[in-house]
Amino acid sequence: MSEPTGKYSITMPRDIAEAAKARSGPSGLSAYVAAAVARQVERDNLNEVIQVAEAEHGPITEEEIQSLRDQLHQAREQQMQGGVNAA
Repeated sequence: MSEPTGKYSITMPRDIAEAAKARSGPSGLSAYVAAAVARQVERDNLNEVIQVAEAEHGPITEEEIQSLRDQLHQAREQQMQGGVNAA
């Protein structure tokens, strides 16, 4: 069962609206805009979590970010190698 919907009127620059309409495909502009707004709400929520964590633990350093990126990259490589070996 899908979530209840409401009808809203929004204003946006014409070029953005036309680009969104061109990319919306068969699901339509409303679904495309709803998905974009949902992603923005997720980002806003994540930023709030980050602000709370940084207030409690201090800001994350560039070195910590790079270390986590390296770990993610290594995990992806291992996953891809595992997938190739399993075939």
